[in-house]
Amino acid sequence: MSAVLAERATSARSEASSTIAIVLLGTGVVGGALLKLLNTTAAGSLRLVGAANSRRQQTDPASLARRNLREQLNQHGTPRDNASLLAALDASDAAVKVIIDATASTALAARHAEWLARGYHVVTANKALAGGELSGWRALQAALANGGCYGDSATVGAGLPVLSTLRRLRTCGDGLLTLEGVFSGSLSWLFNQYDGSRPFSELLREARQLGYTEPDPRSDLSGEDVARKLLIIARNAGFALGTDEVQVEGLVPESLRELDTEAFLARLAELDVPLAARHAEAKSRGCVLRFLARLNQRGHARVGLAEVPLTHPAARLYGTDNQFALTTTRYYAQPLVIQGPGAGPEVTAQALLGDVLALA
Repeated sequence: MSAVLAERATSARSEASSTIAIVLLGTGVVGGALLKLLNTTAAGSLRLVGAANSRRQQTDPASLARRNLREQLNQHGTPRDNASLLAALDASDAAVKVIIDATASTALAARHAEWLARGYHVVTANKALAGGELSGWRALQAALANGGCYGDSATVGAGLPVLSTLRRLRTCGDGLLTLEGVFSGSLSWLFNQYDGSRPFSELLREARQLGYTEPDPRSDLSGEDVARKLLIIARNAGFALGTDEVQVEGLVPESLRELDTEAFLARLAELDVPLAARHAEAKSRGCVLRFLARLNQRGHARVGLAEVPLTHPAARLYGTDNQFALTTTRYYAQPLVIQGPGAGPEVTAQALLGDVLALA
């Protein structure tokens, strides 16, 4: 081999070793926003070697480079096969190999520990493993002992520095005593707007049109998503809580829980009278309603609607703001409050990108 060819080969190997190879699972709202970020200079060190939605996937470099990749996957690509996606990662020769899970799939979340154990890094917005059954959380911790990294910033607060702050405090010997806050951007917006002048169902329809809720708003109104976030934070703080240890008071009456989505949407007005009554009671006591998550020092966890005085931090939220008030052994006289937009595909995708870049 000539000196020039040898130099080029060495350069190619060096470039491969400095590149982060990624496979993206999920090209929906958040995954689509991440694909846009991958076309910016901030993502210059990343190489997309595979992308998949729930039915199709693509590993062809020319196809992956197209800016309309998300739309193309709806019509073109090979049938979904995780094994070939991982094979594309293995064939990349990159020093850092990352699987990004931008889905809400419980089945995919159940594979995270396995992927970590096999030497891949996992970056995710999927809360189903860390915020699911305690056995899954423990399997995740065991897999992390093998040296893989788990990027979970996007699972709580759409990338607000909640988990990173909590872990830094624990590293410094601090400990979480209590936690309180508004962990849902959609529920934050709804109760920031709800003052009794408009029916709750009308606000809910508006929130759905704005894209603040899931297509079936019961995913938000049930409180289960907030409960998963509370579990993730609590477990990162050292509380070994199971899913059955979080008391959840959802906003969907039993009569509306088993309906299909269209039937539920047709009966939204049934939410109005109970919530109007609770609003009136709160107002008579100089309070407002907020959908709060709470954890106390004994590990008692609750998610649901609560009355808070106008002086309460949660009473002064704006838009889709999330708020996390952490009382610790050192932040004791006054809690450490982290607040900011807690919903939106762009900020969630940015959290995913940030976790990937941190692996470099």
